[in-house]
Amino acid sequence: MKVEEIMTTTVITCAPADAIQDVIKLMSEKNVSGIPVMDKGKLVGMVTEGDILKLLAVPQKSGTLWLPSPLEVILEIPFRELMQIRDLQNAYTDLGHKPVKDVMHKEVWTTTPETDIEDAAAEMVRRKVNRLPVVKAGQLVGIVTRDDIIHGLGGRK
Repeated sequence: MKVEEIMTTTVITCAPADAIQDVIKLMSEKNVSGIPVMDKGKLVGMVTEGDILKLLAVPQKSGTLWLPSPLEVILEIPFRELMQIRDLQNAYTDLGHKPVKDVMHKEVWTTTPETDIEDAAAEMVRRKVNRLPVVKAGQLVGIVTRDDIIHGLGGRK
């Protein structure tokens, strides 16, 4: 079975200048976890949920010992958790307006429509990626995901 038999041909894409918050919204609306980044018809990168989550990671304050205050114990108010949520919200606000080009992977592994799905699966495992853009004659013609491959293999007789 070939990639062209299982790939998605309507590919959701974004541009390098798109705001990260807009790409997050797009991913959510379209229920995708990674989007190819296109610039003037050329594939220039890939942005994934993982890339965005890495940006949202709130650095841990090292070297500090946290003990609950008597007020926290008495009222059971999780001040520390509230502070972490606030830090996460601030991180999202700070990064939301940044362009995708600041977080995207510039090195993108691709496949072709004629590739066997077993070979595409092996490439995903080797490269530790969940999707491969499908390129033919230098043009993006689709995308194949792990889910596509699993369904493709499951449909074999």
